[in-house]
Amino acid sequence: MLCSVLRDALRSGCSLAAWAMAWPALLLAPLLAWGNPVSTENVTAHLLAEHNPTVPGQPLELLLSLTIRPGWHTYWRNPGDSGEAPRIDWTLPPGVSAGALQFPAPALIRVGPLANFGYSGRALHPVRLSIPADWPLGEPIPVRAQAHWLVCEEHCVPESAVLELTLNTAAAAGPSDPQAQEAFAQARAGLPVGTLAGATLTPTPGGLRLSLPRAGLGEAPTAVRFFPWSWGLIEPAADQPWRLAADRLELDLTPGETAGTADPGGLLTLTGADGAVRSFEVDATRVLPAQTPPRITAPSAPALGLPLALGLAFLGGLILNLMPCVFPVLAIKALSLAGQGGLSARQRGAHGLAYTAGVLVFFAALTAVLLAVRAGGTAIGWGFQLQYPPFVAIMAYVFLVLGLSLAGAVTLGGRLMGLAGGQVGGGSAGAFGTGALAALVAAPCTAPFMGAALGYALTLAWPLALAILLALGLGLAAPFLALSLTPGLARRLPRPGAWMEHLKQLLAFPMFATAAWLLWVLSVQTGPAGLALVLAGMLAASFGLWARERTAMAGRSWRRVGEGAALAGLAAALWLGFATAGSPTPQQSAAPAAPQAGLAAQPYTPARLTQARTQGRPVFVNMTAAWCITCLVNERVALRATSVAAAFRAADLLYLKGDWTGRDPQIGDYLAGFGRTGVPLYVYYPAGGEPRVLPQILTPASVLAALGSAVGAPR
Repeated sequence: MLCSVLRDALRSGCSLAAWAMAWPALLLAPLLAWGNPVSTENVTAHLLAEHNPTVPGQPLELLLSLTIRPGWHTYWRNPGDSGEAPRIDWTLPPGVSAGALQFPAPALIRVGPLANFGYSGRALHPVRLSIPADWPLGEPIPVRAQAHWLVCEEHCVPESAVLELTLNTAAAAGPSDPQAQEAFAQARAGLPVGTLAGATLTPTPGGLRLSLPRAGLGEAPTAVRFFPWSWGLIEPAADQPWRLAADRLELDLTPGETAGTADPGGLLTLTGADGAVRSFEVDATRVLPAQTPPRITAPSAPALGLPLALGLAFLGGLILNLMPCVFPVLAIKALSLAGQGGLSARQRGAHGLAYTAGVLVFFAALTAVLLAVRAGGTAIGWGFQLQYPPFVAIMAYVFLVLGLSLAGAVTLGGRLMGLAGGQVGGGSAGAFGTGALAALVAAPCTAPFMGAALGYALTLAWPLALAILLALGLGLAAPFLALSLTPGLARRLPRPGAWMEHLKQLLAFPMFATAAWLLWVLSVQTGPAGLALVLAGMLAASFGLWARERTAMAGRSWRRVGEGAALAGLAAALWLGFATAGSPTPQQSAAPAAPQAGLAAQPYTPARLTQARTQGRPVFVNMTAAWCITCLVNERVALRATSVAAAFRAADLLYLKGDWTGRDPQIGDYLAGFGRTGVPLYVYYPAGGEPRVLPQILTPASVLAALGSAVGAPR
């Protein structure tokens, strides 16, 4: 074979000099065609080339081969009830491009009552590589592919591998390795042999009927299966009874959650008498227009009136001081109040006014951003800033540094020390910063009375909306301002003394706890990759601050080294924090969530809510977020209570949970329908009745009272 390739190349005009350079690569081509195998715990991955050397200007077929551990499986392009399809991130020379990953016909893999579409044993995914015609002969083409896949048994493991392949170029295609030829032949045998036109998808009283022309199907099959392109068209695990008439093949399908809107096309597999499987792409057309389910509308936002909205906002701001999410800043407040014992009335008043100004300036800025973004058509709400991983990362850095300062591990500058509680009497700048920090941490929380006021504010012109949110900020600042301006209250404060240093160090731990909570929020948003970036950023920042602290009393040169290390560490931390924006977002499974502490929660979707309401089933909706401590406390105290779980089961109640940790327009629209701009929001839909909004602070008794007669609970 090698001699014939050389002979054909010489006849085509390729110079002997070029072949003199290329012949070693030709001898090694069968080995190079396999690239480098990479083995994980569950999969061995290869990247194969059909020919090596290859001819510039001619397409080349590559193959991603995944040899799977027995009992485990990977996924098709539509994974079924759950899962994720493999994907590849390519690194290729300029001018070289790769096409889409192709998927041979999958198998039905049953997992309890659910079903997946995927592959066991070995998965082969062809992909076409395009090489420009002007690529220099003899110059190799480095190919680097980072492949990602999800492999599952009873549990699932996301895995990846970096696969590298060097393609040589010549005037004629080189020989193929026999094993590679076999793999490519097996992969092509699994690809669709054609497209079936004239297929129809018709709604029936019992579901859906897929009807296809028999012409072109070949011999009568012994088994038939339809795999839809899109999730939600059909129930993956349901049986598919089929009939073969004189001119049509018909399948009865069970509709899925998005049967009225999903792409009606898919892949049809036919099993012959010899066990061989053929597949066809199905280009189906709906016979009837998609049926739009009845729309479940939420009650409109109440028209409170401006005076009542201002009062509710102020009261909500007062209550924010008691919310768990504001507790870390209460530590800073405590030190600030204790440190005012030796100040004059004028100094205490200036301190309180500066603190209030910091709160109000932050709320004014936040209101401006909120109204501007919403005016641009983006659905965001209260606490939207914590939906962005870089912001969460920076806040984690802030609390880490404040904790290190309170613990005495690092010494910040005078103004920053005032913010961290070290020099509480050091001027108005520290008080202003403390107020801004209090508002910053309080922003994600929603206290009682706040929700209606904020929802009403966003329906008004911007000056009135700003007035309502400033009333909220004034309520947050009011207790500290009152203590600062009232001499009688100030005299009741403890005198400064040595105890303050011990308290300051003790209060470092709420700061560390808040940083740990923010890291958990980040892990929910970005997964392990984003969490690793921020942990590395914390390490860099801590080392830089430690180096600055250790060289603070040294000579001038060493002080510069320490300051440079601190700047470099903080810069690296910021860079790593902003890099979390590119971290992959964990995908929420479309399947029902696993039961948790007695409650079987399903992810909220409008389709699930509509379907349950249409069936007359009671529904409880919990709109929450990982960064909302109030939400987490309510869930732990009330929604996971044994009595509540028993009541939910007794009523056959559907529990829907909407996670607003990251931006989700559907959840934003749902909140807006109830006149809310943030979480938590709890809504109970009785069977056939109007929705009832629950309080924002839950107890088991309040949940059971809201359910009322539907579950036989006392009101």
